[in-house]
Amino acid sequence: MPIQSSTHFLGILGVLAASLLWGTTGTAAAFAPEVSAAAIAAAAMGGGGLLQALRGLPLIRRNRALLKRHSALLLSAGLSVALYPIAFYGSMRLAGVTLGTVISIGAAPLFSGAIEWAAEGKAPGVRWGAGVAAGIIGILLITLESGAETASGTALHPVAGVLAALAAAFTYAYYSYAARRLMLSGIPSRAAMGAELGIGALLLLPVLLATGSPFLHSVQNAAVGLYMAVVPMFIGYICFGYGLERVRASTAIAISLLEPVVAALLAAAVLGERLSLPAYAGIALIFASLALFTFTGKKSG
Repeated sequence: MPIQSSTHFLGILGVLAASLLWGTTGTAAAFAPEVSAAAIAAAAMGGGGLLQALRGLPLIRRNRALLKRHSALLLSAGLSVALYPIAFYGSMRLAGVTLGTVISIGAAPLFSGAIEWAAEGKAPGVRWGAGVAAGIIGILLITLESGAETASGTALHPVAGVLAALAAAFTYAYYSYAARRLMLSGIPSRAAMGAELGIGALLLLPVLLATGSPFLHSVQNAAVGLYMAVVPMFIGYICFGYGLERVRASTAIAISLLEPVVAALLAAAVLGERLSLPAYAGIALIFASLALFTFTGKKSG
């Protein structure tokens, strides 16, 4: 396999691994129903971001001059990191795990392509467009019959949930693009991700202090918070940073369309959320879209 193809494929694997871990977050959060979406968000991204910052601290110090040169990009990305989980977990509480997850992730490739186009003049290619189109159609099929109620019949707020999901999609696209730009400027992945996520963690700390007391109410709640911080956020973002070093942000975000597939299957298997026949067709389309990104044979940089 040519070196460029090998590098691209390894980047794809990194993003796929991250997506598998991220897809577990909605179901995990459902096991701590008394913990608010804001507290879940602050514990997950805040705790994971703090671990990333500690992991990358030596490289952050070594590259502080470069990071300072890109301080505006870094600070805006850190703010997006802080806003993303609040919007993401809020969307799941308002509209259900499946609907919140698939819109948050499904709209992100569109925002990502638009950001790259506006910032760099790089119009997404035909293969990227076909893959995103297949993924979005798949997402629409997955959510076709999810409705505005959970399997237990609890009324939700789908309009507010969709708006929160769109906010999550944009912030996810932006901080991923910013991380990629920092890496392309010569900052190592560990330093770029550590600094960006560390800023987000600091911004989320007051939220955790104000809302996080329910984590202390039971061992189960505490276990959920610990799992969210360590597995999907810390380990997941190590995998994502590895992938972002090797593929364009728009490609990485499009590949993360796998996350709603994992979320939907887990929500159906564990939480009892309904998954219709069209939803399974949608899952097949998302896998088809992943194939378009995986077997491109080119380095996306």
